[in-house]
Amino acid sequence: QVQLVESGGGLVQAGGSLRLSCAASGRTFSNYAMGWFRQAAGKEREFVAGISRSGLSTHYADAVKGRFTISRDNAKNTLYLEMNSLKPEDAAVYLCAADFRVNPGAVTTSPAYDYWGQGTQVTVSS
Repeated sequence: QVQLVESGGGLVQAGGSLRLSCAASGRTFSNYAMGWFRQAAGKEREFVAGISRSGLSTHYADAVKGRFTISRDNAKNTLYLEMNSLKPEDAAVYLCAADFRVNPGAVTTSPAYDYWGQGTQVTVSS
């Protein structure tokens, strides 16, 4: 069993920045790929960014490419999402997720993750 707890969300003006964190516990953090998803009110959950077990491979949704950076610290069992140049359309609940089944070095972009956090709200004012 894996527990994931997100933090770092809040209210920010358009053009601003936020850094989200996801603290993991329960199993060896470096054994699973990680991802960030978001879900806005009335919309489906969408992939934002993913990172491989080692952190060497990353993948981003086109909507956030060049503005968001995913990273992980396996020694601290923590996943991060640095979000810059935020836009009102980035507002959503952001969730982190863990995938045990993906091959080492790979990144999962579908919602087929094994464990999910509860999410942290990001609000962007225009």
